[in-house]
Amino acid sequence: MGKLEQYHQIVEPGEIQLLKKLAEPFEGKTFLHVNSTFEGGGVAEILHRMKGIFEELGIHCRWEVIKGDQNFFEMTKQVHNGLQGKDVVIMKDLWDYYVEINRQNAARLDLSGDLVFIHDPQPAPLVSRRPTNARWVWRCHIDISHPNPQIWGALKPWVEQYSAAIFSISKFTQALKIPQFIMTPSIDPLSDKNKDLSEDEIRAVLERYEVPRDCPILLQVSRFDPFKDPVGVIRAFRIVRKYHRCRLVLVGGTATDDPESGEVLSRVLDEADGDPEIHVLDLPPFSDVEVNAFQRAATVIIQKSTREGFGLTVSEALWKGRPVVAGAVGGIPMQVEHGVGGFLVHTIEGAAYRIRQLLHDPEMCRRMGEAGKEHVRRNFLITRQARNYLAVWNAVEHLPQRVIQI
Repeated sequence: MGKLEQYHQIVEPGEIQLLKKLAEPFEGKTFLHVNSTFEGGGVAEILHRMKGIFEELGIHCRWEVIKGDQNFFEMTKQVHNGLQGKDVVIMKDLWDYYVEINRQNAARLDLSGDLVFIHDPQPAPLVSRRPTNARWVWRCHIDISHPNPQIWGALKPWVEQYSAAIFSISKFTQALKIPQFIMTPSIDPLSDKNKDLSEDEIRAVLERYEVPRDCPILLQVSRFDPFKDPVGVIRAFRIVRKYHRCRLVLVGGTATDDPESGEVLSRVLDEADGDPEIHVLDLPPFSDVEVNAFQRAATVIIQKSTREGFGLTVSEALWKGRPVVAGAVGGIPMQVEHGVGGFLVHTIEGAAYRIRQLLHDPEMCRRMGEAGKEHVRRNFLITRQARNYLAVWNAVEHLPQRVIQI
């Protein structure tokens, strides 16, 4: 049985048949993705899983990764932060270096494809090497609803050289001369991070990392990034602990394209200050089973982001049937229906209040967990995203037509 057939028991009736029908015009064609890392972060996770699905649909799916030194990735992290509204200034010589590194990558990489997706700002200038009439799409995974004007002003001319742009939610769109599409990310329910685990498998992971299950576990899973606010999570936990015995687990990691993460991890460890009921785990890439186990062992899962592109860890948490307390930012409100699958919050005190409410009411936890999982099943599984990719491909093939027959 092929992998696609395994989704039949999970997704909506007819979803796989529709996916196969949409793929028929593109059979034998090449779909290229380019990003800045093979490991770490939601983009890499999606691409690892998506590649196999397209291959099974008869589409040759390739994935290239740009290379750069520490200076390049420090600069692009500043671009990332600036696009999320941070007050940063990047001098002209750094922009020139950014362009030069992309020029070197364009000479090194095979950028041929019937459809090319360039993910996020790091490789955006590759579009200067786009052949005439080639179909290139810029896929932005971050929150650029209120970008720093200088940073967006520098990036926008490259974006407008693409055939189209894709954003995760409508409020991230910008005034552009090219067509724009809205496409939420997704999770793969069959991946190691989301598949069912036995109680023995869950217990083994927690024992390996010396996390007792003697009281409710509060959990946040996120890269060590200031916008994920792990320090704020620790402070919320300390408020909750005055009223409920519980322990906090912060599961994080680093990405090769994010040099800031080490500094954030250091601040988190300083804030934890050796507290035996706060477990800070810096896991290596591809620790998917471990993340899965911690999510299934948790009573309440937190995602206290202050800015967020989409935040796939929220859908991953909901898929495990756990209520989520999360920042009301970016794409999180699309995933957490307030008062249904969890709660949306704006402050440390608000997060602490909602966590206390859930710990006090196990039946509410159970009910919200079930509702959240069903919401993810209907809206945020990988088969839906694959279908959207094919719909965008159909659309860019027929630009500038306004009516497309599928």
